[in-house]
Amino acid sequence: MQEDRFKPVPNEGNHRCFACSPMNASGLQMAVFTDEESVFSDVTVPDHLCGWGDMVHGGVISTILDEIMGWGVIYLLKKISLTQSITVDFLKSVKIGTPLRAIGRVQEKRTKNEALMESFLYDEKETLCARAAGTFALASGRAAKRMGVLDDDLLAAFAPLLEQT
Repeated sequence: MQEDRFKPVPNEGNHRCFACSPMNASGLQMAVFTDEESVFSDVTVPDHLCGWGDMVHGGVISTILDEIMGWGVIYLLKKISLTQSITVDFLKSVKIGTPLRAIGRVQEKRTKNEALMESFLYDEKETLCARAAGTFALASGRAAKRMGVLDDDLLAAFAPLLEQT
């Protein structure tokens, strides 16, 4: 489902994130793309992350929606974020192995330290399966390092995407 108008958002993958690290063999390995207004990820959930029967577990759907909002903060707002709250609406069940597209964007930047984000999960027929809204605490890369969120290697990896404040 990846389109030519989207450019890849750099992710060196030198971390263990369950959602986005290309090195985490048990994870979702979400690659992120942008059109400069939103961020996108095409993902197919593997068998080992099922819930009932052959349906994707709701926690995994929540993870996808949270992750794409987090990348929206990183790329669109140039900040590191921590999720403060997230609300998910499950609209249609999703089967394991279904190609999905997650979309994240800024709903509102409330203050220099807080943003409201939104995300949407569509199936291959472009049916909306789930949506989320989240409040995110924003931090500079250096502040995230001081809080212990990033170490020196991760700060260096994400530095090209972040504001230098």
